[in-house]
Amino acid sequence: MSSAPASRSQDQPRGAVWLCFLLLLPTCVSATTTNPGIKVWLTQRTLEFGRRFGLELLQSMLQKEHELNLTGSYNTPLLGTLTYAVPRIHIRELQMNESTLGFAEDVGLRLTVQRARIQLSADWAARLGAIQDSGSVELRMQDLAVAAVLGVSEDGSGHPTVWSAGCDTHGTDLRMEFHRGYSWLYNLLAPLLQRTLRQQLNKQLCLVLHRGIDRLDAALKHMKVSTQLDTIAAIDHSLLGPPAFTEEYGDLALKGEIFRVGTYQQRPSALPVALPLALPVALPTPLPTPPPMAHEPTLLLAVTELVASSAAFTYFTAGALRRNISSDVLPRRFPLQLRTKSMEVFSPQLQERYPDQPMELHLWARQQPLLSCHPDALHGTLFSSAEAFVVLPNATRVPAFLLNIDANVTGMPTITRNRLGGTVRLTGLHVTQVASNVGPVEVKRLETLLKFGLWLFGVPRANKWLQAGIPLPLPRGLSLLRPRLSLHQGFVLIATDLRYEP
Repeated sequence: MSSAPASRSQDQPRGAVWLCFLLLLPTCVSATTTNPGIKVWLTQRTLEFGRRFGLELLQSMLQKEHELNLTGSYNTPLLGTLTYAVPRIHIRELQMNESTLGFAEDVGLRLTVQRARIQLSADWAARLGAIQDSGSVELRMQDLAVAAVLGVSEDGSGHPTVWSAGCDTHGTDLRMEFHRGYSWLYNLLAPLLQRTLRQQLNKQLCLVLHRGIDRLDAALKHMKVSTQLDTIAAIDHSLLGPPAFTEEYGDLALKGEIFRVGTYQQRPSALPVALPLALPVALPTPLPTPPPMAHEPTLLLAVTELVASSAAFTYFTAGALRRNISSDVLPRRFPLQLRTKSMEVFSPQLQERYPDQPMELHLWARQQPLLSCHPDALHGTLFSSAEAFVVLPNATRVPAFLLNIDANVTGMPTITRNRLGGTVRLTGLHVTQVASNVGPVEVKRLETLLKFGLWLFGVPRANKWLQAGIPLPLPRGLSLLRPRLSLHQGFVLIATDLRYEP
């Protein structure tokens, strides 16, 4: 009879807690091969939440020095031809008083800005006849309108890609003031130059915006599409394909498969999970008390049960679902202690051969756990083997018997602000004898006592840990506001508002 490895790793889940964690895992991460493990719906409230951050990004992108290479000429009736050059500009102030962000169907996002104000400064060089001059100029444009469309897609490797799908700027009120050189003369000519400069600036602002979007696209190409969770597992959160956009919402499908660090061992294929194709009209399954969020949520997130399947497959094939249990680990009041004297009622020969000796139990998953999501609860079936050893005074471990212990559990996940919690319940336990070196084992009596011990100690201890919750991996400063979680056939749906505090 072979024994399970006795090594213990810090990354192995502790006791029954890993069983509970795997059961509740579909609400955290996801897994899939051809179907999305995570599906995200962006609503109009998502855009409203992100609008000010997008405007801040746009302002930071524009409020810096830009290569302009603006050149032109103007014929004056008395003085001749004025030739000018503005090599670069610096946008010092950009105020966007009225702005809206919406979806552009089949393309991406549409930004509209009205009544914006922009202030620029620039160096200039000019030639009027035989006179050459240089100096600086300040320009103020009032009543500036900007309309831009940002295309969003996927680059074939799971990275998002963006491009400028359209841009138009229009400003009608341009003021300028020259400094240094013959600035008094150019200030007199300023009204004559305004139309030409206004047209050039309208064109150049779109070019600056295009260059900023190109820089954003370059940064997205280097964005990580997987994140390491621990020393064993990582999650692939790349895009499965181009996002879909309608006039009302955006739809993103993320792969989300959990895989072993250093390898990408594809898990066995699973049946596809049917996710709603359209944005749900109403939030599902109301809570016991009327929800404070009666409006459209900022974010809707559907996480399929394929999540837990890939997590279970990864940790199972990595050999992480194992633990060695000694007598000092069990609570003193636990009805079954790991000593031969305590086991005498189940195996009389054990006490006869090794009177009152300590024992050790090696527990491991012999098969990948099966986990599924249903409207009533998360369901799990756990397949484990347990080999009992007698620990002799010289620390030698003698194999006594080998059992298969299978359990059925259910779980109810909960979400509070930025923490995921829940509860689990043991719904079934079955013990069978595989082999024994100490005669037959009374497995039915052992099964009854194990059920009682888990009901009295194991499950309450796991629920105490689960109710405290684990932090969700959210970006710094971002928190969930009034999140709601509901269970459906094959997936978990989270509806929430967002709050950002720098």
